[in-house]
Amino acid sequence: MNVTRRKSALLMTGALVGALLYGGGTEAGAGTTVSASLNGSTPDRSTTDWSASMVDSTLARYTPTTIGGWSYPVGLYLYGQYLTYQRTHDERYLTFIKEYVDRFVGADGSIGQSFNSLDSMQAGRLLTILHRETGQDRYRIAAHKIRDRLKTYPRTGDGGFWHATAASRAHQLWADGVYMVNPFLVEYGAEFGDTSYTQDEAAEQLAVYGTHLQVSGGLLRHAYDESREASWADKDTGRAPESWCRAVGWYSMALVNVLDAIPADHPRRARLRTVLTRLAAGLERYQDPATGRWFQVIDKGARPGNWTETSCSSMFTYALSRGAQQGYIDAHYADVARRGYAGVLARVSLDGDGRTELAEISVGTNVGDYAYYIGRGRATNDFHGLGAFLIMNEQLRASNSAEGRDR
Repeated sequence: MNVTRRKSALLMTGALVGALLYGGGTEAGAGTTVSASLNGSTPDRSTTDWSASMVDSTLARYTPTTIGGWSYPVGLYLYGQYLTYQRTHDERYLTFIKEYVDRFVGADGSIGQSFNSLDSMQAGRLLTILHRETGQDRYRIAAHKIRDRLKTYPRTGDGGFWHATAASRAHQLWADGVYMVNPFLVEYGAEFGDTSYTQDEAAEQLAVYGTHLQVSGGLLRHAYDESREASWADKDTGRAPESWCRAVGWYSMALVNVLDAIPADHPRRARLRTVLTRLAAGLERYQDPATGRWFQVIDKGARPGNWTETSCSSMFTYALSRGAQQGYIDAHYADVARRGYAGVLARVSLDGDGRTELAEISVGTNVGDYAYYIGRGRATNDFHGLGAFLIMNEQLRASNSAEGRDR
């Protein structure tokens, strides 16, 4: 896409996103796709709150008991639900989160988790949230178990947390892992007066991971193996062969979360901003001009079988919007984010009962080659996608409100 066409598309997308957030969209009837098309057509007026609609639809499908076990996809979704609660103050949303967490946390703060993987730590964010909301000490006790586990958790030679302690994950850093633990860390530190450790640790983890995973052009590879023994590891660099979109999406969100938390004079701040600046440039370069979304294997959109994936597109949209709003990256990335937002909204539809559906979400994924990634299952309403959508949508609502106030 040449410069003139890209500027025109971004201007059009900005107007479209504003309409969708504050009075634009498709009049929603049964089975009607909520289309955020990029062809310049004017959508019908609507006042739909897409975060609330998605949460209400999910709560109609699940109870706190049936939504699933202690896991990072459910934890991600419920974190997005909490963001929606913070804006709407709908007590049902917070009550659901508490009833879910209380399945796993005893009255004495006991929690039946060994925390032998970073994945198992992500839902710990809900513990700090519930302590802040309720003041109940049991949530502090449970959250401290994660903090304490990190004292003995295995690391690479330069300090990066292994993705998991299992032999099949030994010595490995996965880009996914930085989101599983570092946002929890900085929130734990803020809630319980432990910022001197948590801010330094989180910033250091992102820096170590970035050093091993970021490649020329700004993108990150999915994983790195210090031992070079994994079948996917390059024998010279230790890196996985591909840039899987959701792995990079996890990293991008964690990076912005940690930058939001650490002080302006933190010694790692400049390094993290450099990583984000390079990553943002790579994301802009590989954004699909036809849809505004990003491909499952980010930099190989022209190859056969590749497809644009919804959860990572939400993650990148969030990170670029927040990064631009906070001044971590250039302001023009807000326009890239708006284009991504319109692309994600095109994946939202309503079922026959009027409940939202979010399509084309990659199922959970290991490290592999190009054929492996593009062959992954494409789910509807997978929690990876629902959670990322809510985080993105709340950010876009907030940033557009702030821009409106500044005009």
